[in-house]
Amino acid sequence: MPRKQSAETPRRRKRGSRAPAVRQAKYAVGQVVRHRIYAFRGVVFDIDPVFNNTEDWYLSIPVENRPVKDQPFYHLLAENSETEYIAYVSEQNLLPDESGEPLRHPQLDDYFVEDENGRYRAVFIHPH
Repeated sequence: MPRKQSAETPRRRKRGSRAPAVRQAKYAVGQVVRHRIYAFRGVVFDIDPVFNNTEDWYLSIPVENRPVKDQPFYHLLAENSETEYIAYVSEQNLLPDESGEPLRHPQLDDYFVEDENGRYRAVFIHPH
């Protein structure tokens, strides 16, 4: 007589059926990175495991530079030689920033404290 499966009994997956793998993010919150193509750098303050922005934003990227959507995307407190801003960048377009130069973004103190080694550590504010 076959066993009935109760709600507590986990279902076995069919062979070969797997949940789609989510890539592990290469960079971490607080890490300083630079863009592979454009002359800007910044610190990671949030990470999306896959693309999570508007289709208009995505289509505004020139086709030859348009990244694939199924990779981590990073929110950066970014800066270039002229200004500071928020950037949304695919993992394929980032490299670690090895310059050791401090960042000047005005929102840095809202998200991070800088440790004695010049690394940025996230500040988590707990509501009361």
